[in-house]
Amino acid sequence: MKYKIAVSGAAQTGICSKNAEKLAKEIGKEIAKQGCILVTGATTGIPYFSVQGLEEAGGVSVGFSPAASETAHRKKYRLPRVSDIIVHTGFGYAGRNLLMTRAADAVIIICGRMGTLNEFTIAFEDQKPIGVLEGTGGTADIIKDLIKFPHRGKTRIVFEKDPKKLVEKLIRLIKDSKRSKR
Repeated sequence: MKYKIAVSGAAQTGICSKNAEKLAKEIGKEIAKQGCILVTGATTGIPYFSVQGLEEAGGVSVGFSPAASETAHRKKYRLPRVSDIIVHTGFGYAGRNLLMTRAADAVIIICGRMGTLNEFTIAFEDQKPIGVLEGTGGTADIIKDLIKFPHRGKTRIVFEKDPKKLVEKLIRLIKDSKRSKR
């Protein structure tokens, strides 16, 4: 079974660390090398860079667009066609975030702004496995502080600076999560 791993991160990368683009591409490559499918919000920035890395390694990606059509995806939202498959949700950003996160087996946070925080909280509330690429800026760098307070149920979060190790740890969490649900 191929696991679906979502990459959530800033579409506009001005707040990200200088190496965030390179790290996002490495995450994409690792997702492909580990035989998983990459899921994104079909947008620019960090998700786009992860798709580029994935494509270099021959992987498959699915993008969840906020738009209701290909035309709206390009013209209204001004987003590129970045995935092998694009699901046009028609639910705007908030609805897209929910569908994308729920469609994935796990979520990786790289840098990020408010939308990334929204995707993180959805995954957190759903008790999905979450991987945080440390040192990339924005949302990724505040999550440790955020999770000190609201605990409900089991938290499945791994923090790592190395993209390969992060994907490996996250896959172990996915497997553990699926075993415990049997």
